[in-house]
Amino acid sequence: MDLTVVAYVIYLVVSIGLTIWVARTLSRNGRVFLADVLHGNEKLADAVNHLLVVGFYLVNLGFVALYLSGDDTIGDTRGVFEALSTKLGVVLLVLGVMHLGNVYVLSRIRRRGVLEREQVPPVAPQGWVAPTAGA
Repeated sequence: MDLTVVAYVIYLVVSIGLTIWVARTLSRNGRVFLADVLHGNEKLADAVNHLLVVGFYLVNLGFVALYLSGDDTIGDTRGVFEALSTKLGVVLLVLGVMHLGNVYVLSRIRRRGVLEREQVPPVAPQGWVAPTAGA
């Protein structure tokens, strides 16, 4: 079997496995943030969480597929390791950037929800007082 094909298979298995692991981690832990932001609306939090995970899969698996092709033919075992280290390193960096991007977006949404809750007065106004001229 051609070593280039072996490198492609290993690259796909590891990249897809890492993508699935990161997506599940984001889904499981991001749901808590979404439920908080959405004021405990569990069904909406689950729906938004699912949409975010689908988008994550599409972007990352699309990148993995586009980055699959290589320019050089791999001739020996050392070449397999060098090609895999480069390709998997780039995939890991992209997964890390996507993960940090998701965490950033979730924290911004959560922060906005907390600020909105803090702006609502705890008790409705009960009257109006006219300002005095001397004050």
